[in-house]
Amino acid sequence: MLRRPVLATAGPARGTPAAASVAPGPRIAFLTALGIGLLAALLFSTSFVLNRSVQVGGGAWEWTASLRYLMTLPLLAAIVAARGGIAPVFAALRARPLAWLGWSTVGFGLFYAPLAFAVTSSPGWLLAGVWQLTILAGILLAPLLYRDHRAVVPRRAVAGAVVVLGGVALTQAEHVGAVGAHALAAGVLPVLVAACAYPAGNRKTMEVADGRLDTWQRILAMTIASLPFWLVLASLGLARAGTPGIDQLTQCAIVAIVGGLLATALFFAATARVRQHPARLAAVEATQSCEVVFAALLEIAVLGIALPSATAWTGVGLIVAGIAWASLAAAVGRPRP
Repeated sequence: MLRRPVLATAGPARGTPAAASVAPGPRIAFLTALGIGLLAALLFSTSFVLNRSVQVGGGAWEWTASLRYLMTLPLLAAIVAARGGIAPVFAALRARPLAWLGWSTVGFGLFYAPLAFAVTSSPGWLLAGVWQLTILAGILLAPLLYRDHRAVVPRRAVAGAVVVLGGVALTQAEHVGAVGAHALAAGVLPVLVAACAYPAGNRKTMEVADGRLDTWQRILAMTIASLPFWLVLASLGLARAGTPGIDQLTQCAIVAIVGGLLATALFFAATARVRQHPARLAAVEATQSCEVVFAALLEIAVLGIALPSATAWTGVGLIVAGIAWASLAAAVGRPRP
């Protein structure tokens, strides 16, 4: 159901100056979450460039997907163990094993495997652009994921997301004709699955964890729970293409650390800060639209592609405006307990 975010109606306390509808503390926390989300988008964008580089070098997509999580697992375990947090992770997994298995496979498996497959037929810039549909997916899936006050679709957040997607369309417009229908279908459809799976898995595992796990612990729990999926996918890659080469191992290790570890931890931490406020959660998820901008800049620097056209830069401007719009819509809402 569509409705506007709830606005604060209570007046300022006697003897105090009039205050905005959001207290300074919550507003600062929200702005901090936005900043963390933008940094995560920058780190995430490296995956599109490096995965494309692996594909050009002949690496199997099954290994590209599974190695990210197989390599991340021991690093995550070491981080959580050093912080004394291993026991709660296994306690949470034992308490609700099927929920962890299902939503972790959705949030990690059905997120990253389709992205790795899509890069076999489509360039990184196209995937980064289509991936921005995750902004709308996170907003529109809320009524299916929740049964409380979060099961709403904030109108202004949707409007901001639509502006962002319009900007994405402009950045990609000049390239679509050169790609062809087959590449569009092979690239777009898997990314559509990934765009829905990632916010769904992230949001639902926050519910399954129910505040008992911190960000690192939750990512470790999701990685462990999705391990059967990655082992099956790696086995398929071994049967189809043999063992991965040193170049693929090296680049997948970089993706595992930068995208799989650092970016995921930052993004999950950002969304966890605002998980009780649907408009702010939508705004933080909207920061990931900047991945298309960051990916374009990285491709210019790393792969030597041409500078974006004036039309593409207009699209970038719309992306920034859309994020600002969604953020403003969230800033005027009042979080609920």
